[in-house]
Amino acid sequence: MDLAVDLAANLSVNVAVDWAADPDAWLPRLILQRGLAVIYLLAFVAAVREFRVLAGERGLTPAPALLRRVSFRQAPSLFHWRYADRLLAGVAWLGAALAGAIALGAADAVPLAGSMALWATLWVLYLSIVNVGQHWYAFGWESLLLEAGFLAVFLGNAAIAPPTLTLLLVVWLVVRVELGAGLVKWRGDRCWRQLSCLDYHHETQPMPGPFSWYFHRLPRPLHRVEVAANHVTQIVLPLGLFLPGPVATWVALAVIVTQLWLIASGNFAWLNWLTILLALAAVDGALAARHLPLPAPPADQPTAPAWFTATTWAVAALVVVLSRHPVRNLLSPRQRMNVIYNPLHLVNSYGAFASVTRLRHEIVLEGTADAEIGPETVWLPYGFHGKPGEVGRRPRQFAPFHLRLDWAMWFAALSPRFPRPWMRELVDRLLAGDAATLRLLRHNPFPDEPPRWVRARVLRYRFTTWRERRATGAWWHAEPTGEHLPPRPRPGG
Repeated sequence: MDLAVDLAANLSVNVAVDWAADPDAWLPRLILQRGLAVIYLLAFVAAVREFRVLAGERGLTPAPALLRRVSFRQAPSLFHWRYADRLLAGVAWLGAALAGAIALGAADAVPLAGSMALWATLWVLYLSIVNVGQHWYAFGWESLLLEAGFLAVFLGNAAIAPPTLTLLLVVWLVVRVELGAGLVKWRGDRCWRQLSCLDYHHETQPMPGPFSWYFHRLPRPLHRVEVAANHVTQIVLPLGLFLPGPVATWVALAVIVTQLWLIASGNFAWLNWLTILLALAAVDGALAARHLPLPAPPADQPTAPAWFTATTWAVAALVVVLSRHPVRNLLSPRQRMNVIYNPLHLVNSYGAFASVTRLRHEIVLEGTADAEIGPETVWLPYGFHGKPGEVGRRPRQFAPFHLRLDWAMWFAALSPRFPRPWMRELVDRLLAGDAATLRLLRHNPFPDEPPRWVRARVLRYRFTTWRERRATGAWWHAEPTGEHLPPRPRPGG
């Protein structure tokens, strides 16, 4: 009888310890946190590169104008105190420096409270940028980075064993990402249900990658297999990430393979890379260690102090309460994509490509040095880094880096007859030869003097066929379809 009592007591203690911490998850946590820091680093560097032009004091959509319209409660940001381009650059460089330090191990070299402070600082700095970034920062992966960054505050560091509860919160985030993306497709464009969307998507996606041409030219039966496999991974399997042992690990592997396929076929900033990192939270570290040549776990992984455990439970309770909105959205036949329910970007809804465009249109900006324009005028195009331009230029790989202006040009081309206000501002910057704006472009055809006129045309782009590719070497075929903006003159001639 005494032996049975002792066994029951030991079992209850072991269960409690296992629920509180998972020592076998030390390597998945390590990779997740270091990888997340690298993504933070890229995001802050992108802000240094782009923000002044896109949303700075004299940006295409100035942040100070937004800050005059919204309160701190509506859009929490350090810049409510004061906005200046130099201050924005300082915040971005500080974030990049902290992210780089964490990627190199700084958060594991300090006490637990110091590690949490480092991660919390990253989150506050990036939240401050996103909340004044307007549509330039209105991408699902911006909120995903913020939500993941918030949870990273409570993942602990090398001073404690990985907290099981926080790992489950990370898994819940992955489940929402996958289910959101899968269900919104199934409920959206009928080509997803007919397994035919990839007949178009590789060609019409916002920013094709170096292998997108080859993916588009796969036989149609393989496109059907691609779509079917995507449905299985994003709709059928995600809840399996909560199952114990090898089941969750195999589901996580399926998620990772799918995300790698998406990385190979296109450029979606850090969305796919971050999803891969988050999926590692479901991997059984002990199982992986038995089958892979992994380093041995640290000999001493203390359990978390009581204050940290209590904080983790409080965060879990918050996530449970905030989850009612995304769960309702997932169950709704009118599901919406990438919904932010609170200004802190916590516990959001995700999803992408509820509809797929069948034709690709591109807005091409062109200038001329001619004083007067006519039928004989020679127009020279500006080149962008990521979006298609020269038909003989193979698409490049930029993900996980985010080219926000290139993405905005794709969205603008979805409504080619309705120019957006920022497009006119962009044309005016080109007419003025604005150096900061030109640095965001790959090619400026007027290096010595700004053009006299700039216009925006709409062209229909499609991938070349195998025969056209062999004959011309071109990756794209382009033909004009209309005008987006008529020629605009340089002020003062």
